[in-house]
Amino acid sequence: MSTMFLVDTNVLVYGYDRSEPEKQRRAIEVFEHLSRSGAGVVSTQVLAELYVALQRIVAPLEPDDAVAQVEGVAQAWSAVPVDTDTVLEAMRGARRYQLHYFDAQIWATARLNHIPIILTEDLQDGFDAEGVVVLNPFFDTFDMEALRP
Repeated sequence: MSTMFLVDTNVLVYGYDRSEPEKQRRAIEVFEHLSRSGAGVVSTQVLAELYVALQRIVAPLEPDDAVAQVEGVAQAWSAVPVDTDTVLEAMRGARRYQLHYFDAQIWATARLNHIPIILTEDLQDGFDAEGVVVLNPFFDTFDMEALRP
């Protein structure tokens, strides 16, 4: 089975953020690579956060345009749900690893869905908890070869 990568909202949002051209370039590169390989995964949490971010934070896009962008991500990648087990596991992870709840929810989603790598800048690069490792794709040391499934 190929390695899958759970992509956090911030990575996707940078794809739209013209104020950060280097991060935008890297985010697009990551998105395209994972789309071609079929190794990109998002959660329903990420889809919801992306919708809000596209309307209010970065673009801003009109609601219909934001919906179209989120639908594009949902069609390009696998999407896993955030369910009751994920919420409870996130609470455990938040307490155990002293994570912000929504970061813990990303971690819990990856752990419960057997996704070994999270791509985000919101958690410490190299953070490793219970078989889930965090990589920050915006660090100079990040190697795109790490995205090979």
